This record gives sequence, C-alpha cells and structure tokens, in this order.
Amino acid sequence: MNILHKDFYTQPTLDLARSLLGCQLVKDTDEGTASGYIVETEAYMGPMDRAAHSFNNLRTKRTEVMFGPAGYVYTYVMHTHCLVNVVSGYTGDPEAVLIRAVEPVTGIDLMYKRRGDKKEKDLTNGPGKLTKALGIMKDDYGRPLDAPPLYITSGYQPDKISQGERIGIGNSGEARTYPWRFWVTGNKFVSR
Repeated sequence: MNILHKDFYTQPTLDLARSLLGCQLVKDTDEGTASGYIVETEAYMGPMDRAAHSFNNLRTKRTEVMFGPAGYVYTYVMHTHCLVNVVSGYTGDPEAVLIRAVEPVTGIDLMYKRRGDKKEKDLTNGPGKLTKALGIMKDDYGRPLDAPPLYITSGYQPDKISQGERIGIGNSGEARTYPWRFWVTGNKFVSR
C-alpha cells in the first residue's frame, strides 16, 4: 500500500469524500499499528454549511487547521469521543471530510484490547469507535496525512457507493438534509 500524496487531498470536498472510500486509514502507536479501510464518510462544506464547525467562516483555535491546506488532520471531541476529519478545500476555504467508519484490516487484536469485548462489526462502525480502536487522539490534530504516525494509503476501489443525508446533525437547519454522506454499499461496518 502506498501512502497517498498530499495532492490527493486537493480535489473538491465532495469528490474527496467519495475517493476516500476504500482507502486505508493507518495509525502507528507504541502499542502497535492498527488500520482499516474507510467505508463511510461525510463532507462538511465550510462557510455555507450550517453543520460545519467553520460555518460563516468561524475561525477558532479548534477550527484553525481547516483554514490551512488540504491533507491535514482535524480532530475534535464530541460527547467524550474523539472524531477524525481530513481537511479539504483550498487554503482559506475551511472544509473537511469526517471519517465515519472503517473496516478493520491490521491490528485487530489491538482494536479489541482498546474497545473491549465487542462484536467484530461494532469495533469500528462509528466515528468515535474507530478512533478509539485505531488509537487516534485529539493530539493528532494538525498532523499531515502523508506521513506516520497517522496516514492514509491506497486500498481498493469499492464496487458500489451509496449516498444520503448526514447523521446526527439535527440542529443544522436545511443542512441536515444535504446528501453529503457516502458509504460502501452493503459493507457491514457502515455505522447505520
């Protein structure tokens, strides 16, 4: 597997959200390496997207990385869970793609150690679950995604991709209905 070059991340955000499906998200830690194929993503389109943290160009310490170049890690904590995003868009255009679910590939024993006695499909079938399983933390904020310890490699081309409304953003007005969630059709690790 080849680590994706930073140029990969410069494509338009909705295209990137689809292109990430089938790629492998990898995290190296002192405990070992864990990885999974990305099977579900959500695009957040910055200033015009009421569901985005950068809506109306809101620039805070938390959102600062999104105003930089594409291909960096945007992590944040929601309901005690760390979530991981890929910064997208052009510099100054704060967009991102949330990684919602991965299919475990390597380090599965390590994932069970971190997540406890779960059914296999429950290890990584949600944005907070996958970060815990892979060992991704808030401290990964701002890292480039083209070098260890947190990086994305090539993977496989999904046979079919589905598209629909994003999940868990009920307080974002009309943005809650935008069809900016993408997933590998039929994959059992998709969150729902």
